[in-house]
Amino acid sequence: MNITYDPQKDLRNQTERGISLSEAANQDWDSWLGAEDVRRDYGEVHYRGYAIMPAENRLYCVVHTYREDAIRIISLRKANSREVVLYEATKQTT
Repeated sequence: MNITYDPQKDLRNQTERGISLSEAANQDWDSWLGAEDVRRDYGEVHYRGYAIMPAENRLYCVVHTYREDAIRIISLRKANSREVVLYEATKQTT
């Protein structure tokens, strides 16, 4: 899987959230659960979802889009407690 991201956004994400966007490649993408983000017009289709980061056994929120043959990471952060509860409940029903 080819993962890309904006280097400037990556530096900002590392400063603000303590994680590099490159870490999205380490997620368990098979555990990804999400949908198209339709909250606003981004000029391209964005997907917002959640996946487990196996090294930490922790849920992360990832926003991405598809560009050519790559997944472009837009945002990556630890999921909050409300998101973890929703993820677990949804996984049990799917």
